[in-house]
Amino acid sequence: MDKADKIAELKKIEAEMAANVKLPLRAEANLVFGEGDVDCRVMFIGEAPGVNEDRLRRPFVGRGGQLLDNMIRDLGWKREETYITNIVKRRPPENRDPLPAEIEAYKPYLTRQIEVIDPDLIVTLGRFSMNYFLPEAKITRDHGRPLSIDGRIIFPVYHPAAALRSTQMMETLRGDFKKIPSVLAGEFKIEMPPAFASGLPAARESKKTDPEKTEQAGLF
Repeated sequence: MDKADKIAELKKIEAEMAANVKLPLRAEANLVFGEGDVDCRVMFIGEAPGVNEDRLRRPFVGRGGQLLDNMIRDLGWKREETYITNIVKRRPPENRDPLPAEIEAYKPYLTRQIEVIDPDLIVTLGRFSMNYFLPEAKITRDHGRPLSIDGRIIFPVYHPAAALRSTQMMETLRGDFKKIPSVLAGEFKIEMPPAFASGLPAARESKKTDPEKTEQAGLF
């Protein structure tokens, strides 16, 4: 699928979400679909929009988003060269955690979003995003570990908003972020989780990950 086709398909998915009156949170919040380069190699996925995201209809634009932008820049990349979205596409009231029924309702749209963008690496931001793909994972144990699911690399890290509240978590998040280019370059062993039920769309044949591979093209 070329870039124009990807953009058109994503707009179609977004329009379907906007028209679906049965989606949770539709009456309470704006749709925040996602943004970035549809041909990116790295896709960041959080849990749900916050108050700033709801107001601007853009993902990760509050304090946590500013931290995310800074860490992306520290890698020598630009935010717009990645793709950023959330599992749940509307803000839960009072920024509460997304409910299982809300995650399940938005799941088909995220699945299609991933399938269209087809990234080499998915960086999950926080435990809800991580557990979406790895239900048995623990963020304190599994952060910073590249894991292979259905031919895609999932790399869990702490949520930037949570890191703002903890100096230790901030240091851990920055350390994990520094690993991302090396993960893309094949310099880390990609582990196979012992058990999972992700529902993740399989990577296309050309992007499937060989755990033994030691060399891979750079991000750009």
